[in-house]
Amino acid sequence: VQLQASGGGLVQAGGSLRLSCVASGHTFSRYAVGWFRQAPGKEREFVAAIGWRLRSTTYADSVKGRFTISRDNARKTVALQMHSLKPEDAAVYYCGADAYGMGESSPSEYDYWGQGTQVTVSS
Repeated sequence: VQLQASGGGLVQAGGSLRLSCVASGHTFSRYAVGWFRQAPGKEREFVAAIGWRLRSTTYADSVKGRFTISRDNARKTVALQMHSLKPEDAAVYYCGADAYGMGESSPSEYDYWGQGTQVTVSS
């Protein structure tokens, strides 16, 4: 499966953005999809994930209540709706796919990655 992330941009603190991860391939519904982010000089960190079967969702504590992950298997898309953005949310956001995954928080669980989309939050 190939992934393409989009939707990043520049937003003021308190604003909102919606990221999309669009997949190609016939078995997208069998993949958990996770969003991760990486700021300069920092390791890639977990943001949110959605499982393949029960569509269970998990979130990093830092984004709970502000971000929502959802999927549309018919459109092979996973969205990350981000509200109340903070300067510390600024990073390159990546989506990853994990075959038959439950939505793990470790990047090592993901087999495929998109190219990333930049989110910049001005204070």
